[in-house]
Amino acid sequence: MAIKKPTAKAASVKKPAIKAAPAKTAAKPSAKAAAHTAAARKSPAAPKATAKRSIMVGILTGSPNDLPTVVKVRDTLTELGIASEIVVASAHRTPDKVIAYIDRAHREGVQVLIGCAGMAAHLAGVIAGHKRLPVIGLPLSGGVVSGLDALLSTVQMPPGVPVATVAVDGSKNAAMLAARILALKYPAINEALEKAAMKERTRYEQSADEALAKLTAR
Repeated sequence: MAIKKPTAKAASVKKPAIKAAPAKTAAKPSAKAAAHTAAARKSPAAPKATAKRSIMVGILTGSPNDLPTVVKVRDTLTELGIASEIVVASAHRTPDKVIAYIDRAHREGVQVLIGCAGMAAHLAGVIAGHKRLPVIGLPLSGGVVSGLDALLSTVQMPPGVPVATVAVDGSKNAAMLAARILALKYPAINEALEKAAMKERTRYEQSADEALAKLTAR
């Protein structure tokens, strides 16, 4: 009797299908970690130095009435990336406050002081006589001679007690001079001054008609 050979189909044995192991999913971050990551994405990168910038320029004014002019000094310094502070202290009415601030400023690393005063403007001279920091005098207009008395009181200092005096109400130049002093030590401030000068020059590169159109559009 002939024995039938198994066919290829019958001989083949079906192998059970092997299911692939499920891929491991990354563990979900905690709610605290997720919140921290989201905050980091929204906020700018923290500077390398401390978050609070140290005050580099101290601005003293003899009267609160002069703040509208004096605040322009701080505004210009801020544009240049220089931290500053304003203190109202009179050389005549609150001399102890003036000296106390100068001592504190010197102790805390303030590098330039600006004294702003009108009429009998002795504030900058008092500052220069008390500490050896660079002192800039900003005479302010007012009184019967519109600031001339303040200019002479600030600029006429005795030998050995210098005050670098700018024009009457020359807020911007007081800030710029302070920045130039600091730029000798800090390259970033020097770069900021160069950019400010370039921006100022663009005003003079336009035609007269363009400049007039911008003035009338204000």
